[in-house]
Amino acid sequence: MAKKEVKTISYEQLKKELRQGIVRPIYLLHGVEGYYVDELVKCFEALVPDEDKDFGLSILYAPQIEPPAVIDICRQLPMMTDRQVVILKEAQAVKKEYLESLTRYAQSPTPTTVLVVAARGDDVKAEKFKNAVDAAGGAVYQSKKLYDNQIPALVGSYIKEKGLRAEPKSLEMLRDFIGTDLSRLYNEIDKLAEILGAVATVTPEAIERNIGVSKDYNSYELIDAVAARDISRIYRIVDYFTANPRQNPLPPIAAALFNFFADLLQAYYAADKSDRGLMGELDLKYQFAVNRIRMGMNNYNAFQVVDALSEIRHFDAMSKGVGSRQDGYMLLKDLVFRLVTTTGK
Repeated sequence: MAKKEVKTISYEQLKKELRQGIVRPIYLLHGVEGYYVDELVKCFEALVPDEDKDFGLSILYAPQIEPPAVIDICRQLPMMTDRQVVILKEAQAVKKEYLESLTRYAQSPTPTTVLVVAARGDDVKAEKFKNAVDAAGGAVYQSKKLYDNQIPALVGSYIKEKGLRAEPKSLEMLRDFIGTDLSRLYNEIDKLAEILGAVATVTPEAIERNIGVSKDYNSYELIDAVAARDISRIYRIVDYFTANPRQNPLPPIAAALFNFFADLLQAYYAADKSDRGLMGELDLKYQFAVNRIRMGMNNYNAFQVVDALSEIRHFDAMSKGVGSRQDGYMLLKDLVFRLVTTTGK
């Protein structure tokens, strides 16, 4: 018998329902990207007015309370308010059997209770519980992993919400420096909004001054230098990375290099090599990214690109201690030399 597919709700739809006053009896919020789970938990906490929180809001932590006690609290009638909200946090820290123990409650939830189970940073494996939530008219939200190419658009949208503008290079710098951690990214943007004020433009200089990432020495600039095969500029950047390893960890640098050459290889086999065609084929958002690809195509043929991808894979393994105990930044210097001198043979 085929496994029943649990219906899920989107982040936007769930927030819309709550704004419209549509509240379900039980929710499961889970997934790898913790930011959205945190934001939705805040929305559920806000369902209870401040003056009623002592009686109408219960914050529980799964590792600290057993399932029967959670169910007992959910079965209680609300005091001095029409409904109570029970939020069970840190559900990612308990075994799936814990949540399966809540299945019987999920099958018949108390009408005056809203139970929210939040598993931040991981996917819940308790299928019986998920099915019960779905069958009871509840909602399951899954926050999926974000990828590097999604970050600039998300950050750009958040910057607009804050009344700011941003140069494309600034978005790349934020992604390279912070990665895909939306909580950190949005916190840094909140900081910039407060410092710069409304209608300001987030420039590379503003990021360097207020966040601490160099506008001249980052993964974005390294990729530009590699695309141009500018060896002196490449080594200036790598020397900076070597002197500032905490701000420039090796795995994101390796990922940025690999993604560039992977895009370059895909560009060689694109049916439409016009700017518009490459933007569609490679899912590029900005013209400068197309210009970088064209620079790379001018300086590397397809055989050299394949060789570069092999070298980057080899570097990534050795920098993590596989087959080498050499300092990772010395390995990086060796890698960039191999990239710009490859003959593709």
